[in-house]
Amino acid sequence: MKEAYLAIDFGGGSGRVIAGCLSEGELVLDTIYRFPNRQVRMGRHVYWDFLSLFEDMKTGIRMAVEKGYTLKSIGIDTWGVDFGLIDKQGNLLGNPVCYRDSRTEGMPEEFFSKVDVKAHYAESGTQVMAINTLFQLYAMKKEDNAQLKVADKLLFMPDLFSYYLTGVANNEYSIASTSELLDAKARTWNFKLIRELGLPEHLFGEVVMPGTSRGFLKPEIKEQIGIDYEVEVIAVASHDTASAASVVPLSPEEKVAFLSSGTWSLLGVMSDEPILTEEARLAGFTNEGGTDGKICFLQNITGLWILQKLMQEWKEEGKDVAYSTLLPAAEVAETDALIDVDDTVFQCPVSMAEAITNYCIAHQQTPPSTQGEFVKCVLRSLALRYKIGMEALNRLLPEPVTKLYVIGGGSQNKYLNRLTEEAIGIPVVEGPVEATAIGNIRQQMK
Repeated sequence: MKEAYLAIDFGGGSGRVIAGCLSEGELVLDTIYRFPNRQVRMGRHVYWDFLSLFEDMKTGIRMAVEKGYTLKSIGIDTWGVDFGLIDKQGNLLGNPVCYRDSRTEGMPEEFFSKVDVKAHYAESGTQVMAINTLFQLYAMKKEDNAQLKVADKLLFMPDLFSYYLTGVANNEYSIASTSELLDAKARTWNFKLIRELGLPEHLFGEVVMPGTSRGFLKPEIKEQIGIDYEVEVIAVASHDTASAASVVPLSPEEKVAFLSSGTWSLLGVMSDEPILTEEARLAGFTNEGGTDGKICFLQNITGLWILQKLMQEWKEEGKDVAYSTLLPAAEVAETDALIDVDDTVFQCPVSMAEAITNYCIAHQQTPPSTQGEFVKCVLRSLALRYKIGMEALNRLLPEPVTKLYVIGGGSQNKYLNRLTEEAIGIPVVEGPVEATAIGNIRQQMK
């Protein structure tokens, strides 16, 4: 029997359960179970299938036990901003709505017609994005949503998974910091803002820091996974970006930045304090909670989502979608087409290929036509966006960045890494691929 820490990592497209064991002082990872995460469109909204995800999580934990691991603890991380609401009996009031849902369209503009955006950023330090929790709740309040009237607690996605494992309801700091509802300096809820929004204060629970116990598995969960001993759930840095960024080595000799590359790209540095200047706001930077008292000062950039959506469409058409085919085709493709990857037309189009084609036509460019040209267009556009982000970051720092660590699943895209290094003009270091799981497990070990 091996003792293992379990990292449960939910991404926008898939989830996995990974066991981490110490072997001769080294952390060894074992991927136990991978499962899909689907966005389900029903009626007027796009939802996450929380019930299936919770069942898949339990399946992965049970598989770890059946594989012979003795569980030391469990840590859960997910994407940011999304949440579920529970009532006083602990019942889930509805499947969490996906951040790609259209309900927040126009909400930032309406909100800031009444609120001073500069003063707001000086408190929240959050990059204004329509997907943020603030605007999701603002939209719910505007439509007089019934859930808000009966809800007892708001739980972000990792908080929600943890709650149904342990029965303990609280809000972990790094995930709460994606909401635009925290006071960045005080690192707790901005209740003045919450009251101005007309939201019930009791929805917002205790903010706990990474490393805090979230309680132990409930008896019925232990029975379902086949154990008879206590297992603690630890509040890791439960925003996946914060867990991933925690593995980047910091050095006094070098100014290191990170690029967490996946469905989203998160480009930034670790800071001791939030940076709340008007220059930071105008450059589109956000201050998110990290581990060990650090702030992840970063830009949210649309990442490989555009390519992932293209590949999904091509797969449905019966085309080859292997990276081993697409990337070599992209390298030799001849296209000068570039897109603004952050343009809202790419957020959730019915057809990504059509959205790219229409964008190019509207901007007097020749659209891509082959798969290789589409991939080259997307990857060159991403590298250009990283260059713009790095230039903005350097203007805000006392010293320029001298090295970039590309971490996460996207770090395996060597063609994109090469384009990025050429664009930003400093060394790019690849990996680790499993940065999020490593950061998750390290926090449990601490």
